[in-house]
Amino acid sequence: MSAASDIVPVGLSEGRTRVVIERITPAVDDGRFPIKRVLGDTVEVEADCLADGHEVVACALLWRQGGATDWQRTTMQPLGNDRWRAAFAVTELGTWEYTVCAWVDPFLSWRSDFARRVDADDVRIAALSGARLIDEAAQRAGRHGDGRLLRAWSAELGAAAGSTEVAQLHRIGLDDARAAAAQRHPDLRHAMTHPQALAVTVERVRARFSSWYEFFPRSAAAQPGRHGTFADCEAWLPYVQRMGFDVIYFPPIHPIGRTRRKGRNNTLDPRPDDVGSPWAIGAAEGGHEAILSDLGTLADFKRLILRAAEHDIEIALDIAFQCSPDHPWVQEHPQWFRKRADGSIQYAENPPKKYQDIYPFDFESAEWREMWEALVGVFEHWIRQGVRIFRVDNPHTKAFAFWEWAIARVRASHPDVIFLSEAFTRPKVMHRLAKVGFSQSYTYFTWRNTKPELSAYFTALSQGPGREYFRPNLWPNTPDILPAALQYGGRAVFMSRVALAATLGANYGIYGPAFELLEHRALRSGGEEYLDSEKFELRAWQRDSAQSLADFIGVLNRARRDNPALQGDAGLRFLAIDNEQLIAYAKVSDDRSNIVVCIVNLDPHHTQSGWVEIDPGAFGLDPGQTYQMHELITGAHFLWHGARNFVSLDPQRCPAHVMQLRARLLRENDFDYFL
Repeated sequence: MSAASDIVPVGLSEGRTRVVIERITPAVDDGRFPIKRVLGDTVEVEADCLADGHEVVACALLWRQGGATDWQRTTMQPLGNDRWRAAFAVTELGTWEYTVCAWVDPFLSWRSDFARRVDADDVRIAALSGARLIDEAAQRAGRHGDGRLLRAWSAELGAAAGSTEVAQLHRIGLDDARAAAAQRHPDLRHAMTHPQALAVTVERVRARFSSWYEFFPRSAAAQPGRHGTFADCEAWLPYVQRMGFDVIYFPPIHPIGRTRRKGRNNTLDPRPDDVGSPWAIGAAEGGHEAILSDLGTLADFKRLILRAAEHDIEIALDIAFQCSPDHPWVQEHPQWFRKRADGSIQYAENPPKKYQDIYPFDFESAEWREMWEALVGVFEHWIRQGVRIFRVDNPHTKAFAFWEWAIARVRASHPDVIFLSEAFTRPKVMHRLAKVGFSQSYTYFTWRNTKPELSAYFTALSQGPGREYFRPNLWPNTPDILPAALQYGGRAVFMSRVALAATLGANYGIYGPAFELLEHRALRSGGEEYLDSEKFELRAWQRDSAQSLADFIGVLNRARRDNPALQGDAGLRFLAIDNEQLIAYAKVSDDRSNIVVCIVNLDPHHTQSGWVEIDPGAFGLDPGQTYQMHELITGAHFLWHGARNFVSLDPQRCPAHVMQLRARLLRENDFDYFL
């Protein structure tokens, strides 16, 4: 590894440049967007590097942290068929760059020919040519170190060319250690550096691995009917920590509009004491940078952030770029909003749904620059208060260009900020939002229920091109979405869905306590709205209910914390199992030292059994080896043998296996452990 500031792009007008560089990977849209990694990751880069003729091509991977002047360089290794590979580690947050340099290497070409020459005269003449090339490398190396070694080697080879035997000339000229020194100082006069520097966005590890718990702070009070406060939320921290969540996500905490306020169950005739939707942001008291006074003060909120950190939890805020009719911006900047034919401001709607209490922004406004500055200022305000994670509401209804600009601006000063995109929309729109900068993305998991649906969808997410930029965050429910499966499947479906979310994805979340308390009542048949939705009223939750899944969820999150295989998405592989009601998959850590096998019964009513198949060699096992499967939910241990093993899951007890594979040969006395 060395500085490589002497490597510069060569234009097409330089006809002596004979190398071609193609198909650099990873790259998103030919380098238009950055790939994503987290702190400490290794970025593995491949490229096709080739030239005409039979001379030897060499190539190097170049990389640097954003803003650095000099490139670092490491030699790429051949994979065959003109494909090359090298890697570098990202050790700081922010943007990194990488590209590839290649050249026809005179020294390596000479060395390849020299090894094949057998005629004495040819060998002696070739030795003189080699001595000259080595001397040129010595001049590039300088007076000391490699330079001194190479000058001595050049002199020795040149002197030996006059009389030494062929075998001895080969021994001198093909010396591996001294050849390595020459390769550190290649002739780059006709090198080609790929003209495009590709980018890597490096985020903290929580962007790749996180467990989210959403609850409404206004429902946090211990007494039914009383509006919750940030102080009440502090009392929830041990409960959330015991379940193993590391992010608490709050819906908007701002003043709520009174004009057209929604009543309970989304009605248009609120009672005087109805609290309204937190997403109807803004009132006379302030807008997106203000706090609803019923929740407390800014000082109370900052205290909550500190108390959460003591429990290893971060507070994430919902950022919803929309306004109630009472928001100060509506009066101050009416041109930021779209008008109807009668001159009134257009409220939000997605027919047949209507959101009369919300005004969306007009991203085609003539004053878009001023609006953009105000919106990014919202992020900057809450960052100053200590927030570093934002869940963004409906980003697909705002301009892509705005998000690319806003996220880049925030990260320029605060590279530790994480953005979650809440966009349930068309796939390409969701992917574009991930490309322009969102750290994580909501998914269609909520509506994927069958084995073929789950297998196809998550294979595409983990193995398709989106793996370089799209980090899925799986939610079995949200305040907006009570899926049909949860309405009718009973306790077993809640268990199987959270087990799938926690093990299929490295990032997942639940809307609680509705989820762990098995809230399944829908507003109307065939719909996905909750009855007595917390979006429109205070709720009192009995968190100590005997029916709660809190302990089960805690076991799942502990398994996630203790197993690196569950902390990433790339290691997911589905396994064959001969029952369509059972889904089986393995998660493998990057270094292959940790393997977790998951099997989930998708039938909430009946016991299902089957034979699961694994490839022993892929898991580092001998074909006939007996090995241990440690069940992480129950603590049980199973002995498996070979490629096919039997499983049976009763959904009324537990619909899922989450098993750590312990690949070791068992001694005779080990069997006593399982009896």
